[in-house]
Amino acid sequence: MDNFDLNLLNVFSALQHHGHVGRAADELGMSQPSVSYALKRLREQLGDPLFVKVRHGIEPTPRALELAPVVQSILREVREHVLTAPAFEAQTAQRTFTIAMSDVGEMVFLPRILRRVAEDAPFVDVRTVSSDPKDLMTALQRSEVDLAIGYFPDLSGVDVFQQRLFRHDFVCLVRADHPVLESGLTRKAFQSLPHAVVRAEGRSQEIVEQYLRSKGIERREMLRSPHFLSIPMVVAMTDLVVTVPRAVAEVFTKFANVRAVSPPYPMPTFDLKQHWHRCQNNDPGNRWLRAIVLDLFSQSEPSKA
Repeated sequence: MDNFDLNLLNVFSALQHHGHVGRAADELGMSQPSVSYALKRLREQLGDPLFVKVRHGIEPTPRALELAPVVQSILREVREHVLTAPAFEAQTAQRTFTIAMSDVGEMVFLPRILRRVAEDAPFVDVRTVSSDPKDLMTALQRSEVDLAIGYFPDLSGVDVFQQRLFRHDFVCLVRADHPVLESGLTRKAFQSLPHAVVRAEGRSQEIVEQYLRSKGIERREMLRSPHFLSIPMVVAMTDLVVTVPRAVAEVFTKFANVRAVSPPYPMPTFDLKQHWHRCQNNDPGNRWLRAIVLDLFSQSEPSKA
């Protein structure tokens, strides 16, 4: 231990995560020669090559794979118990919180969160990211993301904590003068009318699609889009119907000439939650942010259409 530089563990972690010396150097803010020299020292002190060159970068040896969880545990303990500030004073704190959420989540959660943060912590900034589920888990573990808010069914395990905010359901949107509003959206109309189907990065839309498939309900998918942003304008100028989470519909009806109508089928519901990693559980700033989210959204069931 007298001769081992603990900073080398950060280098090991970055190399193991990226599998590439250049990308590891970028993350660490080091030059590639410096990272290569650090790897040389690691090899000498641990008596193993640790990472070997391959065509696309580097790959860990069996010894490196064995060490990886141990190194992550050590770094996590340092972050949680050594580097974590003992308190978080919101009025004077200068910090950037990174929140993972989909574009739908940003519409639903972000305005109220930012307003509250601006009131309670004037020097705190917020950054949002959208990540693939497997990358999000790593980002939470490495404290690159402080909180994930929304529907993330893939975030699970003993190291991920979660807290239910509210139960959510779905409604259909049509243009404000759509004939279907007079009599309601019947099952016949639902199946005969053209639909807009959003296949976005958020997972909530999968719930609707799986339900319709399981019930053998067919509809004409006139428009398939990966984006939510254009949907209210499209629906406002066409006969299209779109099925979206209720909170999204409430946002859309505020700035587009569309109306919400109950679907003719008992659509499933789902829980919206906030998720965080064990390594952030006792961080005072993270606890403050979680408390704000819980206060703003817990049990705030959306109004019925």
